[in-house]
Amino acid sequence: MVRSRGETKSTTTALSPNRNVFVTDFPGDVTASQVEFLREEVTAILRTAKPGDEALLVLQSGGGTVTGYGLAAAQLQRIKEKGLSLTICVEQVAASGGYMMCCVADRIVASPFAVLGSIGVIGEVPNVYERLKKEGIEFQTVTAGKFKRTLTPTKKVTQKDIDKQKDYLEGILTLFKAFVKTNRPSLDIDDVATGETWFGEDALEKGLCDELKTVDDILSEYVDVGCNVYEVKYDPMATSASPLGALLPSSSSYSGRQSSATGGVVSSITRIIVNSVIPVVKEEIMAELEGSSQKLNRGSEIQNRYMVKDPNNAADNTRAEY
Repeated sequence: MVRSRGETKSTTTALSPNRNVFVTDFPGDVTASQVEFLREEVTAILRTAKPGDEALLVLQSGGGTVTGYGLAAAQLQRIKEKGLSLTICVEQVAASGGYMMCCVADRIVASPFAVLGSIGVIGEVPNVYERLKKEGIEFQTVTAGKFKRTLTPTKKVTQKDIDKQKDYLEGILTLFKAFVKTNRPSLDIDDVATGETWFGEDALEKGLCDELKTVDDILSEYVDVGCNVYEVKYDPMATSASPLGALLPSSSSYSGRQSSATGGVVSSITRIIVNSVIPVVKEEIMAELEGSSQKLNRGSEIQNRYMVKDPNNAADNTRAEY
């Protein structure tokens, strides 16, 4: 099944031969901990790419903290600011903070049954005040600042606390909606920013994505038009006598599915194991890459339930779909 909403800012068929496409992935968790790898991979791409090259991110995330996914989206914006076209492929889910990352792309491609959306914010914390009271236990919290503590597990919840937390979440939602609208102006933001999610066909109809295809189809298209397709993966354990050596293909395991694309795709994809990249080795890196190829394996991890990180911190209480 292949469907499209029409012309997009970037299409594989518009690429000329011998251009480079750098592929990486983001299997996001609640705290967006993979952003530490993403920032290294983005840096490697930006220091290696030349004008006209493209980046492709395979995204799997149900969202998480406001700060974590805000930083992840900012890393992707670095690609756009460099003038490179960015495609994001969603295989199963890009919800909440995951969709915040998606909307930075020039083109969003989703699998037919992928889930997109969940543009909303949620904050919750368990409260054991009444139980502690029955046990004769009372927590004393001293604060400086009228709203330093609102909802916490150990204090009696007041309507004022709830109202303040609601205002806080509404403020985050306003920022979230503005970010999505700025990066994807074609969206009817009030229609989609309801916290709901949509499967592929409906997501396409809503304008949350541009095409319905698998990432294998997209990679095949890049190879068919003669692009050089490279997989970029940061490996903090990579050791080498030189910075260049850290970029060479590695035999280390990269668990997950194996590309189901054609043999041509597999033989045309090179993995870059990134440890560090410095400008002086840019030409050497590209020369090495031209002579290397390995099979593409891609991990697949979905996190679509959110957890409170610190129940005593209002910011962390927000299981942000941001």
